[in-house]
Amino acid sequence: MIARQFTSRCITSQLCARLKEPWTQGRQDMTRPSSDLAAFREVFSKAKHVAILTGAGVSAESGVPTFRGEGGFWRRWKAQDLATPGAFSQNPSRVWEFYHYRREVMLTKSPNPAHMAIAECEARLQKQGRRVTIITQNIDELHHRAGSTNVLELHGSLFKTRCMSCSHVAINHKSPICAALEGKGAPDPNSRDAQIPPKDLPRCQEKGCNGLLRPHVVWFGETLDSDILTRVEEELDSCDLCLVVGTSSIVYPAAMFAPQVAARGVPVAEFNMEETPATMRFTFHFHGPCGASLPPALARHETEVL
Repeated sequence: MIARQFTSRCITSQLCARLKEPWTQGRQDMTRPSSDLAAFREVFSKAKHVAILTGAGVSAESGVPTFRGEGGFWRRWKAQDLATPGAFSQNPSRVWEFYHYRREVMLTKSPNPAHMAIAECEARLQKQGRRVTIITQNIDELHHRAGSTNVLELHGSLFKTRCMSCSHVAINHKSPICAALEGKGAPDPNSRDAQIPPKDLPRCQEKGCNGLLRPHVVWFGETLDSDILTRVEEELDSCDLCLVVGTSSIVYPAAMFAPQVAARGVPVAEFNMEETPATMRFTFHFHGPCGASLPPALARHETEVL
């Protein structure tokens, strides 16, 4: 399966080209995805196992910076300059400033109507013996804060740490995460690096360790968690409806998940501000902010029995 085969966020251009070929073959024979909400609602009402793939677009509606596209800088750096093992090895203070800033920003943000609609849908369908699984590329935990419980985080979480020495993973919502980072991390390009000594950066609290902690997120050049990918594969193999919410469908391997589902004849509905490279593979496409289009799509159907 695709989920098991592609475990790196850094894929060579040759491989990308090979993967995209099936998307373009026969496009002229495809009908455009439907925007008929009533038709989608009919399919949704019969679905027993719904997989929901979410990306940066859904969190952007909560005011979460994406660090992509024009102006997507922290100080003078793009995220791909900082979110790498090499950057952390060379300058852990700068990388921790970047993630400290992101953590502090996230503590000021709240789930938006799209997050809430997904959480409400999950809880409601669970009572009916139906299953909803959220597979997210986001690291902000907004799905959890909205109330979702069955969440697979492909790229980890801003609020988890991993020890560089003992590999212990821990949940950490402290603000600031350590005393030396308090007031640090300003994104202004004129801000200077704090140059915090490694001994004063977040350290492991496991007995006898005290190793340097890093954010428990998947950095560029690293592989995704194989256990998470196995669970994602199982969900995609068994779902009878797939929703793609606020994702550009260009980051691999997640970009292949929904086309993989569509290829086996399962309805796929895309909710996004614009069409994506995968849109023509899908059954439905709803254009506009996810917080506006998703709630009515997932609202309780008149035929449902609670």
